[in-house]
Amino acid sequence: MQIEWERGRMPMSQLNAHVDDGLLIRGGIPHSGGKLAFHAFNEGFAGMVSASAFWNSKTGRFRIPSATDLTEIDFALDSAGFTAMKLFQSKGRQAGIAGVYPWTMEQFVELASFSGAAWVAQPDLCCEPELAVDQQAIDYRVNATATLLEGMLRVVYAWQDQLARTLSANRAEHGSHSRTRGAGLVGRRLPP
Repeated sequence: MQIEWERGRMPMSQLNAHVDDGLLIRGGIPHSGGKLAFHAFNEGFAGMVSASAFWNSKTGRFRIPSATDLTEIDFALDSAGFTAMKLFQSKGRQAGIAGVYPWTMEQFVELASFSGAAWVAQPDLCCEPELAVDQQAIDYRVNATATLLEGMLRVVYAWQDQLARTLSANRAEHGSHSRTRGAGLVGRRLPP
């Protein structure tokens, strides 16, 4: 591996180990925009951003910036499971998913639909050793994560079913409805 550094700047002229064509490495971007997103855009890197980067705890809503380099790169949306569990441990029961996340499943699916993410991680109850101290805790979290997947799929199905009842198949498939974005996942209508 070769990396040239300019003092106080990003690494330049990077040569990384060869990986098979099927392996995609995503760089973690801790914000919904900024220097790392700009660097990923300039270099053509894929990224991964936590849902918590979009969460505004004061308003209790996700905020998707109207202009961000994230929408110009291949980025994945992480569910922020570890962050949610740490928040739950420090502050107790939350208002959202499973009493652990601060946002609801509907809010998360809406973020996934409208953020421009190419890939989305379903909400999970993570199993890192700091959070799951024994096998019983790990087993519980794995089962709970499966339940959260089912909950997310039910929200997506309900919204797709609602959309199918209100839009023609052509409009739903091509997103031609003037107030519909993110039709690829759920096609949910935005508020006026």
